[in-house]
Amino acid sequence: MMPATFSLTRNARGLLVFVDAQGTVHEGAVPVRAFPITAPDEGLSLVSPDGHELLWIADLADLSDTHRPLIAEALAAREFMPVIQRIVSVSSFATPSTWTVETDRGSSTFVLKGEEDIRRLAPPNLLVSDSHGIHYLIRDASQLDKASRKLLDRFF
Repeated sequence: MMPATFSLTRNARGLLVFVDAQGTVHEGAVPVRAFPITAPDEGLSLVSPDGHELLWIADLADLSDTHRPLIAEALAAREFMPVIQRIVSVSSFATPSTWTVETDRGSSTFVLKGEEDIRRLAPPNLLVSDSHGIHYLIRDASQLDKASRKLLDRFF
């Protein structure tokens, strides 16, 4: 449950500053999603730099119009998970293989080390990990174009 009064601002260094109902200042607060893929706007925790929970946010929509953008900006800066919208090409159906994809953040080329680096999450989500540990999300493989689905199906 959210406290009735709290303050959230950004300081000159760009850090989030959380002030609780008692007036205690917590500089460097960080938002963390409980379920970043299946429920990204539900169940967020604002934690102090030492990992203690400062505030539980049941739903991002519950925040004021002043606080919501600050949390959203901090989450965007902290999280990097491009969403694959199209698979352009795959160098080989044996691994390792080089994939060229179009994502919500632009085109990308990465190396898939093995089929185990494509993981099924809560249906219909898939998580693809490249050789550098960057995770790419496929929200729903059935929504990809036919050519992309055909390439993806070769790895299952």
